[in-house]
This record gives sequence, structure tokens and C-alpha cells, in this order.
Amino acid sequence: MSSDTIDYGNLMHRAMRSLIKEVLNDIAKDGLPGQHHFFITFDTMHPDVEIADWLSDRYPGDMTIVIQHWFDNLDVGDVGFAITLNFGDNPEPLYVPYDAIVTFVDPSVEFGLRFDSGEDGKKGAEVVSIETAEHEDVPEAPMVEALDDDEPPKDAEVVSLDSFRKP
Repeated sequence: MSSDTIDYGNLMHRAMRSLIKEVLNDIAKDGLPGQHHFFITFDTMHPDVEIADWLSDRYPGDMTIVIQHWFDNLDVGDVGFAITLNFGDNPEPLYVPYDAIVTFVDPSVEFGLRFDSGEDGKKGAEVVSIETAEHEDVPEAPMVEALDDDEPPKDAEVVSLDSFRKP
């Protein structure tokens, strides 16, 4: 090792992004099982994101997409994924590098991941337990599909890895 510290933040980021890649690979091969669906928020200003100009104009920071009932051309690569989604009856191709992902949420099983860079430049990662798709940290997607959920929204439990770091 060339450093005198272990960079757990970057290691967690890579491991969690590898998990997303594996999940999307399975979905590309076999489709979405059961009630699974994903809310993926990504940084539209990331240099490798490819979205239509009108989408980047409308979402100049973060954008949340939903992978649920209708999606096409899911192509999972080593550094990102391509997908075609429907925005108001307009199919639009997107390319999202894993490094651009801010949150990945599967509300059907109350699972979520959050990626962020702290003010000190160190990367942090959290595993988030989501009890509802209506969580405050998951912005509404531009083409959110109606969820069949008769239960009232519940608060989410957030487990921060910061609590395990030494001061």
C-alpha cells in the first residue's frame, strides 16, 4: 500500500456501485421480479451523463428516474448503463455512469444506497432502509408511475457510516 490509511469511502463506493451493476445486469437478462422497481437519482451535470438537452435543461442538477413498468434497451456496461425510458409518451435514451449515481432505491424491499462527497472531499456511503417510495431524500421523478400503496407514508431509517468512523 502506498498510503498509510485505508480509503474505506472509495472502497465502499466501488462495492456499492458493483452491487448496482450486478442488479441491473440481472434485470437486463431476466426482467424485474415481483414488485421490485428502482428510483435512481443521478447528477445530470456529470461529464459522462448522456441525456436529451431538454432533460438537462429541465433538471440542471439531480434527476430521478424510475425503472418499473416500461423501460427498454437496458444495456449494462462496466462504467455505466444505458436505458430508454418514457417521458410523457416520448421514449428517450439515457446513459448514466455509475459514478454519477447519487441514490439507488428499491422501495419494494425497503432498500437504498446513497453516495456523497463530503465537504472535506472524502467520499461517504450509506446503506439506507427505505420504508416508502415517498422518502424526502428521493426527489419525485419526472415520469413517476403511480404506485399501488394504500398504506400511509412512514419515516425512513437512515444508517450512516459516519457513526462508525473514528474522529
